[in-house]
This record gives sequence, structure tokens and C-alpha cells, in this order.
Amino acid sequence: MGTEKVKVLLAEDDKNLGNVLKSYLEVKGFETILCINGQEAYNAFEKGGYGFCIVDVMMPVKDGFTLVKEIREKDKHIPVLFLTAKSMQEDKMKGFQVGGDDYLTKPFSMEELLMRMQAILRRVNERTSSEIRNNVYVIGKYQFDFNRQILRIADKEQKLTSKEAALLRLLAINLNQVLDRSYALKEIWNDDSYFNARSMDVYITKLRKFLKLDPTVELINVHGIGFKLVTNN
Repeated sequence: MGTEKVKVLLAEDDKNLGNVLKSYLEVKGFETILCINGQEAYNAFEKGGYGFCIVDVMMPVKDGFTLVKEIREKDKHIPVLFLTAKSMQEDKMKGFQVGGDDYLTKPFSMEELLMRMQAILRRVNERTSSEIRNNVYVIGKYQFDFNRQILRIADKEQKLTSKEAALLRLLAINLNQVLDRSYALKEIWNDDSYFNARSMDVYITKLRKFLKLDPTVELINVHGIGFKLVTNN
């Protein structure tokens, strides 16, 4: 992903820092929109076209955690880098839990910001490349054809139900990344009720059984957050 194609949403209530960051990013080829509070940033995000978010945690009207949580309800995959003056472990954990990809503590250098952004964009590109044309995904030694709802390893094929296929597709898109439980429920079951959550657990168990023929593939629970499809090959 070339930087010239990336439109950045910059949410920073410190106008001086915000203007410095905006100018620097534009020099580096990023189209950058600066917003000075969380609500303004969300309104800008809804207009679409963004490929990266830089979000200050402490902002008026709507804080960064709330902003990113709402952004994640609209877009699961857009990269998010948190900025904060805090360095407490709990804040970092909360940032990752609401969907942040990385965390940068103030003060920081412009060069470090750029390197963090480039690293995140590389990871996103690698994740996206796991999706092959025609909705076919490679998961370790498995090949998953979403359109045909078939999971194949060597000469063995497993026909999946529609919900099994939809859930496996979300896991494959987020390969080696955490898939948020609530997001998956809303995407596939349209709501995250307790009953649907129990139903999804049953499907996770079935998928785990289907994937056991490749020991390098693991479908793990991430306590309190969701699930993670991991390949170790």
C-alpha cells in the first residue's frame, strides 16, 4: 500500500501538535484530515475514504477509546495507532481491546511515528494477501473455498454450513489477529445476545475439530475478547 493512496484521520486535540503532525504526514505523502475532538473525528470518518487512523486517547467531547470502539463497529480492519501522554499498562491493554493496532506514548519523534505507521500498513497488507482471488483462503495446509463452502486438506474435503463458512472466513481474514467476539456475532447473527454467543461457541468447537488435521493451525480463545486463528508454519 503506497503512502500516496492512504488518507489519514488524525484525531488530536492539541492544535499545535496536530498541525505539526498533519504537515509532516503530508510531506511524507499522506492525505491528512485533522480533527480536534472525538465527535468531530467520528463525523469525518463517516464520510469515508480513510485508510489509517491516528487517535489521541484524551480528547474532549468523545475520548479516543470511545471513538475507536465506534469506528470498529463500522470498519473492523482500518489500522489504528493510539497516541497518549499516559504509559500505564491498563491504558495500553484497553487500547488493544477496543481495536488499536499499536500505541505510541508522548513525547515521540516524527520518525518513530512514521515507522510505526509503515509497520502497521505492512501487517495489514500481509493480512489482506491471505485472501486470494475468488474468496479462497490459505490456512496452514488447508485451502478454504468460501464460495463453495469447502475446507480442503490434501485429498480430504469438509463441506461447511453457511454459518461455519461465514465464521471461518472472518477468522481467515483476521489470520494471526484477534477476532472480536461481539463483532463476529453482529456480522453473522446480527446481534450479540447471550443465546447467539453460546451458538457461536458451538460453531467454534466444530471449526476447531475440522482444523485439527494440521498441527500448525490452532483456533484459540482470547479470554474476554474473542478468538484467534493462528498458523505456526
